[in-house]
Amino acid sequence: MTDTVLIAGAGPTGLALAIHLALHAIPVRVIDAAAGPATTSRALGLQPRGVEVLERIGALGTLPERSQRSLNMSYNEGSRTVLRFHIGQATADQPKQALLISQAEVEKTMRQRLRELGGDVEWRTRLVGARQDGTRQDGARQDGARQDGRGVTVTVQTDDGTEQQIETDWLVGCDGAHSTVRKLAGIAFPGRKLIERLLMVDVRAQWPYDKNGSTTWMDAGHMLSVTALPDDTWRVFSEPPADLPNRLSEREITDRVLKEFSRRSGVSLDTVTEVHWASEFRIHRRLADAYRRGRILLAGDAAHIQSPTGGQGQNTGLGDAENLAWKLVLVAHGRADRRLLDTYEGERRPLARNVLRATSTAVDIMLPDTQWKRLVRDKVVLPVLRLPAVRRRLWLAASQLGIGYRGGPLAPTSHRWTPGLRPGDRMPDIRCRRPDGGEITLHAAISGRWVVLAGDRRDAARHAEVAAARLGADLVVALTPVETDSPDVTVIRPDGHIGWRGRPAPDKLATWLNQVLWPA
Repeated sequence: MTDTVLIAGAGPTGLALAIHLALHAIPVRVIDAAAGPATTSRALGLQPRGVEVLERIGALGTLPERSQRSLNMSYNEGSRTVLRFHIGQATADQPKQALLISQAEVEKTMRQRLRELGGDVEWRTRLVGARQDGTRQDGARQDGARQDGRGVTVTVQTDDGTEQQIETDWLVGCDGAHSTVRKLAGIAFPGRKLIERLLMVDVRAQWPYDKNGSTTWMDAGHMLSVTALPDDTWRVFSEPPADLPNRLSEREITDRVLKEFSRRSGVSLDTVTEVHWASEFRIHRRLADAYRRGRILLAGDAAHIQSPTGGQGQNTGLGDAENLAWKLVLVAHGRADRRLLDTYEGERRPLARNVLRATSTAVDIMLPDTQWKRLVRDKVVLPVLRLPAVRRRLWLAASQLGIGYRGGPLAPTSHRWTPGLRPGDRMPDIRCRRPDGGEITLHAAISGRWVVLAGDRRDAARHAEVAAARLGADLVVALTPVETDSPDVTVIRPDGHIGWRGRPAPDKLATWLNQVLWPA
């Protein structure tokens, strides 16, 4: 019998997880306390890694056609531009581009994909309780149950106060920084504040700034940033003084932000024709102590939050969803031991820790709070950031295309400095041939499945047969690269990372799969 999954939270992370599970006929429900879909959002971009995730689950839709493809970033001290660089542009060896588009639009496209697969979001449904059970309330038992129990009894509440209990095999908290799931599971969320407070306003205006970019003022120790959006719309962030009163109205936030913008830029506020919305928030750096407690798991902002610098939050959450999804598919179908789910935390939590460290460092460097730090930034950091090699390295880090799991629980023998593609590495999106001879790109072919890639079609077929016997025929596809000079067979996981690689040897692939799926 296939396990059931309940997802709390209908943001990008929860939707990506639900889509992946629905692709493989896993019974899944998505609940959200909100009255309906968000029409505004703080997140503005999909990094190339996030684009790949959506492509692999068929949820990219028309987002590329409706997005800005790259961003010119300028950093100013008063009227002086101290740093300018270009991000998100595709290169010959990294053809994926960043997409600048509202998270609300991303979520809309993902909901459409979920509906195509027979799923939907249950709005106005708040999770208020969760209890992991030794036995299910219906008395059913599950073979092989370990100390993590046999299911989760979830209590949800609708707007009218009506409560309902839901029996599910797995509960996944994708319900944001204030996650109810995380709190109910008793998982700590330690961290610290990075910026005490940020005010944000979206306006329609005719402003003399790059409509394919952002401009940030870093003087006076308080950041103010303007980012261009489609249709002559601009997003303005401002870090207010510490003595500003709390609980400002939208009108007060708007007045404060626009006056500060005009003061720093010299642009008249007569150029503003419409205010779309205003908000305020605080920036924290926090990381959950654990991503799994029995049959309860966390993903996205429920597991980690960081500075919005570099647009990492939404994209890290999408990566969490994809990594967890392929493992949960195998466990839910009884094709892998539950201990496979422990590798989700083993692979994704170290990555989140690195992202938190990098984004926090960026805030500390670019927004110094002392004259000494400002001097170090201007005389040391900014000159280094102007070097092309450094910019490329920063773009690769921000794109998340350089993410790998070498040395992790599923690639323990892959050493960090070993040259060439190794288990744990992201597999480039190369052109491939299907068994019928038709061409397809690797990531388009994945669609939640495993890919067996070999230069010889017969080797691909033999190893695919071995993989299918353990993973399921519906989860394996055999391909041959259009261009290759390697004799190796490569097995690519559903998240685009290499699982196994070696000279043709079906028996060795079988041994590796057995170790991964059913660890001793």
